[in-house]
Amino acid sequence: MDFLLNIDLPVLIQAIGYFGIFFIIFAESGLFFGFFLPGDSLLFTAGLLASQGYFNIIILVLLTTLGAIGGDQIGYLFGKKVGPKIFTRDESFFFRKKYIIDAENFYKKYGKKTIIIARFVPVVRTFVPILAGVGSMNYKTFVTYNVVGGLLWGLCIPLLGYFLGEAIPNVDTYLWPIILVILLTSFLPTIFSFIYAKIKKCMKR
Repeated sequence: MDFLLNIDLPVLIQAIGYFGIFFIIFAESGLFFGFFLPGDSLLFTAGLLASQGYFNIIILVLLTTLGAIGGDQIGYLFGKKVGPKIFTRDESFFFRKKYIIDAENFYKKYGKKTIIIARFVPVVRTFVPILAGVGSMNYKTFVTYNVVGGLLWGLCIPLLGYFLGEAIPNVDTYLWPIILVILLTSFLPTIFSFIYAKIKKCMKR
């Protein structure tokens, strides 16, 4: 955690620019290796920087939304092509069967809405579109939910950072506490699902 706190996130995001932000969001949304990349914190901080004049907020939300939707599309096509082979491959640094199982359980619980809900859950959002492809989810249905989810996530998180940056003086002073709150909030659905599953299991005994 000390290492993370020593990172000057605004400077890093300014350095990678629009293209870097787009690529990270694209990769984190549907590429197998993208699960460890920042998503919510990146979007929020980029929005905050836009409020300070470092980015154009319209260009930013357009690119982040396109990156989110495009990443999920690639994830779906990858899952559809590779199929069950995903579940039989050996574990590696970029692949853990646990992530697939977590995403699968999440998908079973929330159904089609998972495509939208998973947008706001780190790690899960990377694997859900892949699972949709593995399960041969109707493509038109997937595209519809993907576009809705991409719009909500790609617009809301940067705009949250943007409006907070305009409303709160020296908001960058509180950047890391705000990011930690966002990360904790994004993991809450997974935490609640885990606790609920444990309680349900105990009640059956």
